[in-house]
Amino acid sequence: MRPQLPIVAVVTCALASAGLVQADDRFDTAKLYLERNVADGDAEVVIEAKGDDEGLSVLTLVAPDGRTLVDFQVPEGKLGIRSVKLESPEPEDDGRVQADFPAGDYGFTGITMDGDRISGSGTLSHRLPPPVSFLVPKDEQEDVPAAGLKAQWKPLEGIEKYVLILEDEAADLAIEAELPGNAFSFEIPNGWMKPDTDYKLAVGSVAPDGNRSFVEIEFETAQTQ
Repeated sequence: MRPQLPIVAVVTCALASAGLVQADDRFDTAKLYLERNVADGDAEVVIEAKGDDEGLSVLTLVAPDGRTLVDFQVPEGKLGIRSVKLESPEPEDDGRVQADFPAGDYGFTGITMDGDRISGSGTLSHRLPPPVSFLVPKDEQEDVPAAGLKAQWKPLEGIEKYVLILEDEAADLAIEAELPGNAFSFEIPNGWMKPDTDYKLAVGSVAPDGNRSFVEIEFETAQTQ
């Protein structure tokens, strides 16, 4: 004998077949990716979710193995949160991050401040792209010109884009740029760097699935222009 569906399920199925039950709205952005810092030897998972115009009161993320990894709530707010970016801790890249965030499909679910449900999905891979090799400047170089510097690296195959970050940590200043996957250089704007100053330069190679490998170097500009 065929099992009977509960009355609620029967009604829901009937409404759906009649077109009276709408599917969940979708997140504008729902993704997660693995990021490795080659110089520090650590790894993390970054999670990004962005709703439509309305703020979220609830955001949950369910892993492929069924565990709820994120249960984010706005219990007393009136506007909610529209965009969320979460980062795991950055332990040594010894497999702990990959064990806690297994490869596969993740389910995003949100509830807006009006009570509407939205959903989305993102796929996490553990494959990491190869890191760049810097040509100019070199790590720990001390005579880098403060003007006219063009950072250069060896081009890589199969890269979606590069993310470049140049930091003056003492002045709390930074440049961040996204470059196409066929780029292999970036000219630092004249006047941004100062003589006799320490800088940190990082370039991340980003795979089509979003995973990225960063390489960081430090250098010092020459005492005169």
